[in-house]
Amino acid sequence: MYRIGSIEIHPVVDAQVWVDSGGEFGVVPRALWEKVITPDALSRIPMDLISLLVRADGKTILVDAGLGDKMSPKQLGYWGLDRPGTLLEKLAGLDVAPADVDIVVLTHLHADHCGWSTLVRGGEIAPTFPNAAYLVQRLEYADACFPNERTRATYLPENFKPLEAAGQLRLLMGDAPVVEGVRCAVTRGHTRSHQSVVFESAGEYGLFTGDMASFMVNFERLAWVTAYDIEPLETIETKRAWQQWALARNALIFSCHDAARPVGRLREVGGRLEVEAVAAQ
Repeated sequence: MYRIGSIEIHPVVDAQVWVDSGGEFGVVPRALWEKVITPDALSRIPMDLISLLVRADGKTILVDAGLGDKMSPKQLGYWGLDRPGTLLEKLAGLDVAPADVDIVVLTHLHADHCGWSTLVRGGEIAPTFPNAAYLVQRLEYADACFPNERTRATYLPENFKPLEAAGQLRLLMGDAPVVEGVRCAVTRGHTRSHQSVVFESAGEYGLFTGDMASFMVNFERLAWVTAYDIEPLETIETKRAWQQWALARNALIFSCHDAARPVGRLREVGGRLEVEAVAAQ
């Protein structure tokens, strides 16, 4: 667990997946990124699917929702899934049932970030968290509903369309408060309207990057953008601004995918930026 003022934050891992290194590191030479993470024989790298359980202002908030359980065996094989316990089982271990969640914030609607938003119940796909408002950027929802040849494989309608049908979808238009001390901030680049989550309480600060920076090394190094980023040059400028924000505030940085450094603080060391890992309290 981590605390930012009065805000309580629990990183929760839905699964570990094995993904193609070319997707994550794009044009970064292997000789450089291999110093950071070791690939397997298929040039895949391990990636955690990390959500946050947040307790703030009397509300129970889930940030991102993993891969879910609706995929076919073929789809799961593509992900190289390793799942000793699901997101819902991990939440239960924290004494949180689906009905206890008040708000779900989705950074974007790629399949590995919103899969548990819905599940099959009584033969129908329905919202997993029946009492929650689901917060998504309006432009992100439009892009998900009308994908193109590049994006349609990761925007799976069963993960988000039932939210609208159930009346639980809340579409945001830009930066927006969630509860006292928690807000959404548009961090454009990975998608046109990707959002990150900012925490501010009692003079302390935190940032859940989402796929603005999938791994901590992506946050450290501006030029290291993924092949999945729709607007890579926007990603660079977005990271530049949030690097300075994090440095100025000594903010805790929460990663959505980094198993080695899931939480850290950005430091300037020897003229370059590095994320220093921070252990749970």
